[in-house]
Amino acid sequence: MVEGDDVGAAQDALMRFVRDFGLHQPDRTPCGQPLPVSEAHAMVEIAREGRLRQVELTRRLRLEKSTVSRLVTILERRGWVRRQAAGDDGRGILLELTEAGHTAAARQADARRDRLTALLARIPDDQRAAVVLALQTLAEAADERP
Repeated sequence: MVEGDDVGAAQDALMRFVRDFGLHQPDRTPCGQPLPVSEAHAMVEIAREGRLRQVELTRRLRLEKSTVSRLVTILERRGWVRRQAAGDDGRGILLELTEAGHTAAARQADARRDRLTALLARIPDDQRAAVVLALQTLAEAADERP
């Protein structure tokens, strides 16, 4: 059973981390990129796959279809994403990074790696693995998918 003290301490720690890491800033990633976090996450997912169906991006980001459609439109206007019809489905949309999108995604990945490297460097060596495991465990616990 989860005790009230544990819940309060976890809540306080999580809220402090969100603020200190910059997750609450709507127009800037925690690694300092001038980009909303949702756009940065979309770029990561598309870059990871090379080509990704828009419906799959919606599922991965856990956002509404209309929200992802607007997000992709913004990325397309930036010149970072290209939409095309899926060959096997007339209504399906495939997303792919443009050359400029690959450059932007690489810049974001470098900034993210640098920020996390600096953060982990401030954690004592003997506690680092436990922190990473705790983050992985927290992410798994937060995953509400069946």
